[in-house]
Amino acid sequence: MMAQIRSAMLAPTARKAPPVYNLSQLAAMCGIEKSSLSHRLSKGDLPSGRLNASGSRREFSLPEARGWIREYRKDCLRPKGGEAVTISVGNFKGGVSKTTTAVTLAQGLSLLGHRVLVIDTDPQGSLTTLFGILPDTEVSEDDTILPLAMGTETSIRYAIRNTYWDGIDLVAAAPVLFGAEFALPARQTQEPGFEFWRVLDLGIDDVRDEYDVILIDTPPSLSYTTINAFMASNGIIMPLPPNALDFASASQFWSLFSDLTGELLTKRGLTKDFDFIHILLARVDSTDAATNIVRQWIGQTYAEKVLPVEIPKTAVTGVASAEFGTVYDVAQYDGSARTFKRARDAYDSFVGHIEGSIRMVWKRQTDALAGRVLNGSTEPKATVSHSGSATTNSKGAKR
Repeated sequence: MMAQIRSAMLAPTARKAPPVYNLSQLAAMCGIEKSSLSHRLSKGDLPSGRLNASGSRREFSLPEARGWIREYRKDCLRPKGGEAVTISVGNFKGGVSKTTTAVTLAQGLSLLGHRVLVIDTDPQGSLTTLFGILPDTEVSEDDTILPLAMGTETSIRYAIRNTYWDGIDLVAAAPVLFGAEFALPARQTQEPGFEFWRVLDLGIDDVRDEYDVILIDTPPSLSYTTINAFMASNGIIMPLPPNALDFASASQFWSLFSDLTGELLTKRGLTKDFDFIHILLARVDSTDAATNIVRQWIGQTYAEKVLPVEIPKTAVTGVASAEFGTVYDVAQYDGSARTFKRARDAYDSFVGHIEGSIRMVWKRQTDALAGRVLNGSTEPKATVSHSGSATTNSKGAKR
């Protein structure tokens, strides 16, 4: 049935295709006036796109648009001396827009010129499905992080595949990934010195220099793979709908995670700092009277960690999800233009805030590198923690 649905939704190729962009859209993404873009076209040093079938407008493919964006936003891209910023999207419960948030963030960052690797660690493979790939039939064990968890691979490079969306690569997931929940604890008991929570962190070391951002979508539980994702990350994003049950579930999540990391790290004399933790108010129903009450609870609990942007619950996101897509996949929305703009503006704002956090991490990385060079050393014994104090680099590698 899933294959039939996908075939109908994605006909005639049964594969997803990215949207195309007109001159106005491309100019907006580059942050320039349409007239400036038209003038630059005359130089011929950037992709010129092509006229549509009727010859009424010029259109640009996603790779062509990204070529323009990377040229005009080159000062905002990963600097020399910076490495990929790793972000996990997590929550204790399902149905909170976790996967949609991860995919939309990846697409949004790519539309800002960044190169993104997305890792699906959820055996349900919802993120993989959003990329037009069926986990049950089109993803094998060797396409997932399972060989990494089992120890037959040490670098995640073997599982990286291209996607329909230029600028985004994917490590897929499938139900077989449930095996990681057995392999990791088994190795912990059988292999002296093994640290199950560092498997993914060490596995992505080999590709950090090839991406600007690495996004990890986690299962809706505090599983072994979720712990691996968090321990590999510079930052965490938690989508949190403002309702009482989701709020209570999130509180339990942080409490359990804190207790667990205390057992894994603190008792071993290790530390783990995050550059940022962001709470994203998602699926916000402005017509629900209880929303404002729970929103206040969230604000009082998480304070400055709550992002100053809310993702509304709109028909746009529902339609996009039904067609295995996101707001960035929508080339032309058949409903209210105002409703679509509200949803798209919300996600654009969210992506912009996250890019700001990413660039702050790069600044800390480059400042630390400059300090080491100034001191005559590029292999320090300690590194500056995200809270500003010096901590031992427990990885013992370039980070």
